[in-house]
Amino acid sequence: MRSRSNSGVRLDGYARLVQRTILCHQNPVTGLLSASTDHKDAWVRDNVYSILAVWGLGMAYRKNADRDEDKAKAYELEQNVVKLMRGLLQCMMRQVDKVEKFKCTQSTKDCLHAKYNSATCATVVGDDQWGHLQVDATSLYLLFLAQMTASGLRIIFTLDEVTFIQNLVFYIEAAYKVADYGIWERGDKTNQGIPELNASSVGMAKAALEAIDELDLFGAHGGHKSVIHVLPDEVEHCQSILYSMLPRASTSKEIDAGLLSIISYPAFAVEDLNLVNVTKSEIISKLQGRYGCCRFLRDGYKTPREDPSRLHYDPAELKLFENIECEWPVFWTYFLIDGVFNEDKIQVQEYREALEGILIREKNGIVLMPELYAVPPEKVDEEYENPHSVDRVPVGKLPHLWGQSLYVLSCLLAEGFLAAGEVDPLNRRFSTGLKPDVVVQVTVLAESNQIKSLLQDHGINVQSIADIHPLRVQPARILSNLYTMLGRNKNMKLSGRPHRHIGVLGTSKLYVIRNQIFAFTPQFTDQHHFYLALDNQMIVEMLKIELAYLTSCWRMTGRPTLTFPISHTMLVDDGTDIHPAVLATIRKLEDGYFGGARVKIGKLSEFLTTSFHTHLSFLDPDCDVKLFDDPNGGRSSPDSEYGGYSADFYEKESQDELDQYINDVLQSTALKSYLPPTSKTANQPPVFSANHSTEEILSIMAKTKGLEVPAVSMSLPTKVLNTHRKSLNLVDNPHFFETKDRGNVLHLSKDARGDLDCRKLVEQLKECPTLHDQADILYILHILKGADWDTELDGQYGVTVHCLLNELYRKAGLNQEWGLIRYISGILKKRVEVLAEACTDLLSHHKQLTVGLPPEPREKIITAPLPPEELIDLIYEASGQDISIAVLTQEIIMYLAMYVRSQPSLFVEMLRLRIGLIIQVMATELARSLKCSGEEASESLMNLSPFDMKNLLHHILSGKEFGVERSLRPGDSSSSSPSISIHEMGHSGATKTERSGITKLKSEMKQFFHEGRSMSSSMFATMRSSTPSSPTSASPAGSSGDTSWGDRKGQWLRRRRLDGAINRVPVGFYEKVWKILQKCHGLSIDGYVLPSSTTREMTPCEIKFAVHVESVLNHVPQPEYRQLLVEAILVLTFLSDIEVNSIGGIICVDRIVHMANDLFLQELKSFGATGSILEKDVATGICHFFYDSAPSGAYGTMTYLTKAIIIYLHDFLPSTGCAMQ
Repeated sequence: MRSRSNSGVRLDGYARLVQRTILCHQNPVTGLLSASTDHKDAWVRDNVYSILAVWGLGMAYRKNADRDEDKAKAYELEQNVVKLMRGLLQCMMRQVDKVEKFKCTQSTKDCLHAKYNSATCATVVGDDQWGHLQVDATSLYLLFLAQMTASGLRIIFTLDEVTFIQNLVFYIEAAYKVADYGIWERGDKTNQGIPELNASSVGMAKAALEAIDELDLFGAHGGHKSVIHVLPDEVEHCQSILYSMLPRASTSKEIDAGLLSIISYPAFAVEDLNLVNVTKSEIISKLQGRYGCCRFLRDGYKTPREDPSRLHYDPAELKLFENIECEWPVFWTYFLIDGVFNEDKIQVQEYREALEGILIREKNGIVLMPELYAVPPEKVDEEYENPHSVDRVPVGKLPHLWGQSLYVLSCLLAEGFLAAGEVDPLNRRFSTGLKPDVVVQVTVLAESNQIKSLLQDHGINVQSIADIHPLRVQPARILSNLYTMLGRNKNMKLSGRPHRHIGVLGTSKLYVIRNQIFAFTPQFTDQHHFYLALDNQMIVEMLKIELAYLTSCWRMTGRPTLTFPISHTMLVDDGTDIHPAVLATIRKLEDGYFGGARVKIGKLSEFLTTSFHTHLSFLDPDCDVKLFDDPNGGRSSPDSEYGGYSADFYEKESQDELDQYINDVLQSTALKSYLPPTSKTANQPPVFSANHSTEEILSIMAKTKGLEVPAVSMSLPTKVLNTHRKSLNLVDNPHFFETKDRGNVLHLSKDARGDLDCRKLVEQLKECPTLHDQADILYILHILKGADWDTELDGQYGVTVHCLLNELYRKAGLNQEWGLIRYISGILKKRVEVLAEACTDLLSHHKQLTVGLPPEPREKIITAPLPPEELIDLIYEASGQDISIAVLTQEIIMYLAMYVRSQPSLFVEMLRLRIGLIIQVMATELARSLKCSGEEASESLMNLSPFDMKNLLHHILSGKEFGVERSLRPGDSSSSSPSISIHEMGHSGATKTERSGITKLKSEMKQFFHEGRSMSSSMFATMRSSTPSSPTSASPAGSSGDTSWGDRKGQWLRRRRLDGAINRVPVGFYEKVWKILQKCHGLSIDGYVLPSSTTREMTPCEIKFAVHVESVLNHVPQPEYRQLLVEAILVLTFLSDIEVNSIGGIICVDRIVHMANDLFLQELKSFGATGSILEKDVATGICHFFYDSAPSGAYGTMTYLTKAIIIYLHDFLPSTGCAMQ
């Protein structure tokens, strides 16, 4: 017998340790590990972590085998791992109905359980008796299933198990929007069972999705049926949400030591090294102690001050746990493993020594890892006084299996028995490495030969869709439909992937389906649902955004390939040429750079070798997927008007089942393809007759108004958005249709009972001079008879109101009449396909949304993701049934989501986006710039093209100065409103930067004082002001001619109005408010009190606190007044740095603002000001001129607010004058 080598002896020592501390708890029947001898439940997360030591030890034995017994030992240990992983699989497969339900509901009632009975695999507690929803536990299971399979273990045995795992992928796919109970099973840290979005869950899900993508679960013995498919866009969603959260862990936890598993082993989910380091240093500085790390700040678990008789905490009680939170040694094992992976020997040494000091050694040489260290009850006060000074005692489970396992694994790694790559065979650890530059391949395809020849006239050679045969091109929605087949299983009643929209990463791969190569056009080119794709400038803009997105987010091998179709809608109105914006784009693409992305333009066939291919093997004929299982499952809605690419289909006879299926989906989603404006079809209203007196039409309008459902109009400034369109202007009629029978007189006929005769109304459709009139008549019919009423137009049956509205929508689209398009979209209740996703994106980036106008019963707040139907109903309800506003609200949510993805920096220090106020501000901006009435402004707003609307929103968000001008574009004969151009103001003329304005004002003021002129005339000649809502108000003394300041009037009022509407606050504002609340009893804002007790529950940096402050501020309806209150609070917060223990009881912020306003008015009067200068705002009593003063400078608002605060808090401030400098 050979003698045992030194390493062999040490391995045997670890084997003994593992056997006595971990494997002794493994159930022989199910393979599950019970938490401890007295605790028979098996937690999913703890089980996976606890078996890692066994897995690592097995690999170490296989690698360092001295003799045959070692190989046997390795096999034995590996089978223990397989047994446990299969035990967990059994537990989850018994809950297959929950997996199926959860895919659609994402409800805490329909989720997999977090713990099971270790002897029977059965559930232990009811669905609602535990915080079961823990996405990170399911994700951790999938991550290690992938890693262990890659290391050579065979865990999955049958194809049924493969489809179950595929459905678990769908289960965690939506992690980026699922509020769960997180790694500590608690949810919100008050422990009241409130789920929240957790960075640890999102990160673990991202890692699991990346690890298991394209992995064969049968290992080397599998074929294409056992491969798992993941859609890259879902991974990217998780990534962007994770980045927006870190280093915060959730809304109620500003930092959590559990994040170590995300930024380092095992997940390595964060690719940005800076973010990894920031998070790590936050954990070390805020949570590390002498015995390990606290889980999070104010964690009451097992502390002496916790009341063991109840599960939840009272919010104000959390302050008691500060500085005495228990410390968990398990986190040091994460730091130790992290040091091994980063090859940081000092870190490894440091944490090994630290761990040696706190492990508990038994007589037989066995080392145990305690669960946590707590402060002894009798020493609590001492610890409060001097944190980290008291010696703590071990409490909780001994050993803590999760910690014990990671300790053994870290020792095996640190002593070189295992290499980093062996416990991470899928190479997750390289996620922070440098990525090569991405070049996006773009193929431009003409939809028809006519378009191809038009492009050739411009010297641009492209292929048409028919030319690229045998390659196939289809719209993205076909891919969505095909993916619904993935993971179907009749035996387990699993329905496959939910019908979700596929993002640009998904459509930038090539797909091999039944031996044919398919390319899919991106979703944004698909006009079949919402009108954004009807605006060619918008399409170009979306192309730019998507290319930039591909450049930054593409992770796969090969290059992304984007297929850009040129369709009829990209032609100029009369169809004779390509739209200039589209032409310019193709030319830019040929240059090799577009919108900051590197692009290469070429034929699809040239890109085959450099693109990434995915084999959709689940659609192969030998798989049991039946394409025509259910005749109507997974179909898109029937209200779309845009088919697929007919040229893609060749000889009908040769169509196999797949072609029939694609054809079928296209048929079900297309009434007819877009028609050129000249052709007539059966159910199109015949030519219109014009020539009716304006009076008649207006009288009809008046009568129809009486018929309308009473519409609750939203009161915008000067009634900005009227309930219905303005009465028609027939002078310049844009539609030159031939007139048939001129003799008709237009009047509304009554039927026998005196009600409106709808049949006659249908006849009048033929006599309408404009599309708008037709829309009005159809709206009346829609309200009276409903969408499915058969108009029997021209004696044809089946021509419903809905059909005609769709037809009209299409015509408005061809004429680019945006006001009408939005109006009809509202009648048809069209909705943005991705509205729910857009909303979720904003929420997941910690932005709350409100729809409707303030104050609150009307303004609806959205704080959690909603299903699409609920969301739409909420928007319509909040819009007071004003359909145009409801449509515009959706549009703006879409744009905000685009920006939060592509330019998150625009949203810094904004917590709640109030869509109603944003629309209001957009309208007031137009009214101000165009010097027109509110009604005209709202009309102009509704008629902006989507591209201009998005630009206007961007200018408002970015806080740049901008101007709006009327511009009648050549050939733009739309009668509804002149078109509008938005442009940035440079550094010329009136709008220099604000800063130079202030310095100029200061110098001019100095001059006045030196020259000793009377202040009244010259100061006001310089600082005239009127509010933007009344641009005509008389300018006081002097005319604008003799000053350079005159053009700047209203600028600060505007700035405050914009910032107030988008809820922007200064950087670090909420933390400063927290500090000031520590020194008083509360702040009173507009009658609502923000009590100081909130600081007992929440810590300064947590989002929950910021949201709380925000909700009090949002009771203020006027945005400019809200901004003044924020300024006042900001000045107040400077006091929190002064050595004053208390600054009184409840501080009334409104009072301070009004005192400052009075001081300002007194000073104005002392300069002899009179008349409109002293005008006050009716609602708030603040002088208009005060709203419009710059914050800084001798006459700035800050000066007066500071004086007011000194007077208000006189008794509490130190008497030395310099303290308040």
